[in-house]
Amino acid sequence: MLNKKEYLKLNWDKVQGMLPVIIQHNISGEVLMHGYMNKEALEKTEKEEIVTLYSRTKKRLWTKGETSGNYLKVVNISIDCDYDSILMLVLPKGKTCHLNRISCFESNSISDYSFLYYLENLLKGKKISNSGSSYTTDLYLSGTKRIAQKVAEEGIETAIAAVTKNKKELIDEASDLIFHLLVLLQNQSLDFNLVLSNLRKRNK
Repeated sequence: MLNKKEYLKLNWDKVQGMLPVIIQHNISGEVLMHGYMNKEALEKTEKEEIVTLYSRTKKRLWTKGETSGNYLKVVNISIDCDYDSILMLVLPKGKTCHLNRISCFESNSISDYSFLYYLENLLKGKKISNSGSSYTTDLYLSGTKRIAQKVAEEGIETAIAAVTKNKKELIDEASDLIFHLLVLLQNQSLDFNLVLSNLRKRNK
């Protein structure tokens, strides 16, 4: 959240009391929506840690998800170098867009890192779903030992591809390794972002 010093730097006069806000998924990095905040909306957002905007059409404060239940939990707030716009990192509950899309910005493609997040969620869905049969669901049903064995096998094959300097094979085997590692993490009820957080701590 913003500290007192950052809050006092906000240039409300420059934007006629209405700061533009970019809202981004804290894990996937995908931009979810854009809105506006007056002072009251920002204060309410910081207090409740749920995104509240100012609706210019309804001319009132509007908590995102107040009707749908798809709230945006605030993780971090930062301001730009000119102190006239805000970036909010959030964890969404449900889909952000009123058209039942993940993001209000329609796109035929997502970034590579966003894809990794959505792949992980797909694998999570496969774990809890009993409908249909697929390689992934069968892998979950085979148990932890088999999944761990696959990670070990793919790790060895990835190493061999690197030693033999076969770049195409290395990409294929590394893809298999990451896929099975994500399955193993989900099997243990762990998300990949926990690994990233651990790497970030080590980097410090």
